[in-house]
Amino acid sequence: MAHPQTRSVALATPKASSVAAPRLPFVPVLAAVLALAACSPGQGPQANAAQGGAPQAMPVNVRTVQLQTVPVTLEAVGRAEGSKEVEVQARVTGLIERQLYQEGERVKAGAPLYRIERAPFEIALQQARANLAQQAAQLEQARREAQRLKPLAEQQAVSQREADDAASALRLAEAAVAQAQAQVREAELNLSYTAVHAPISGISGRSQKSEGSLVSPGTNGLLTTVTQTDPIWVRFSFSEGELTRLRSSRDAKVRLLDANGQTLMNGGRLNFAGSTVDPQLGTVQLRAEFPNAQLTVLPGQFVRAQVVAGETEAYTVPQSAVMQSDQGKSVWTIVDGKATPVPVEVGGWSGSDWVVRQGLKPGDQVIVDNLMKLRPGAPVTAQAPAPAAAPAAPAPASAASQ
Repeated sequence: MAHPQTRSVALATPKASSVAAPRLPFVPVLAAVLALAACSPGQGPQANAAQGGAPQAMPVNVRTVQLQTVPVTLEAVGRAEGSKEVEVQARVTGLIERQLYQEGERVKAGAPLYRIERAPFEIALQQARANLAQQAAQLEQARREAQRLKPLAEQQAVSQREADDAASALRLAEAAVAQAQAQVREAELNLSYTAVHAPISGISGRSQKSEGSLVSPGTNGLLTTVTQTDPIWVRFSFSEGELTRLRSSRDAKVRLLDANGQTLMNGGRLNFAGSTVDPQLGTVQLRAEFPNAQLTVLPGQFVRAQVVAGETEAYTVPQSAVMQSDQGKSVWTIVDGKATPVPVEVGGWSGSDWVVRQGLKPGDQVIVDNLMKLRPGAPVTAQAPAPAAAPAAPAPASAASQ
């Protein structure tokens, strides 16, 4: 019985040693961590700040504003259109034999565009001329008859009734000749309409009818369009207040901008201002004219029309400094070292800056960055914008060799 007991003790001894082995190193490691935490520098001040200490001021870039002379700029979205836009219509019924122009090319006034089948109109002209000749012959006969009977009636050799009938026949023959002449003129005019010419100089449009199509005057007669693009017109609208400021300027200058704010055209002039206010929009229609020899702006293109109407005293702030909310536009300023929102009234653009008409005063420091991190009353510290980095100087020859 002793042998089995000795074996069980031998099996229990390894189990006890395996449990105690991982616990022995844990005590000195824990003690080392606590000692490092007690001796760690700066832990106390951070805990105090987290428990309610004064927050650090956020550094921000600012622009100190001053009154300056800026142009009074009014801007609106406009749409370009040709100064003349003409629909080329068929004026007679017939088949299109040939198209004589390239779509989209420049054409001069009087240039041939289409040729309509001529044969039916040539025949109609010949018939009209033959009818005129017939009526002219009858007129000669009626004139001779009237001249023969007139002296006989005076001598009472024939009745007065016969002389009157001859005079009436003469007048009828004269009227018939006049009608036949009008028919000849009409046939000649219809024949001329078989050659379709450009009514004005400009850019030709897409052909609405192909060769072989049957066209006729009316709804089926549109062939193409010709648009005069030099000069080009731009239509836009201003509110009543903007129009009042515009009228106070003696020499308003207009320019066009693209969607990115880049200048497309300069040197425009206003050539039309509406005399009524749109009752739904409260705006007044205006139109400006620009030289467009290089076809810089196409008819139908949307552009930004910018009108410079004199100068005024105002402030300018960067575009990024102006915030938009339900209450309107505002900027952040520094007052007693704290961020303070100020509502402003903007009046247009001066280069890439907003023109501020009301809300600021001379010397105000307008914050231009970190706007999303600001809160009313948050401590901030102003710093000048970082200067542009100067180009690096060339390294000395000795340093380069190393």
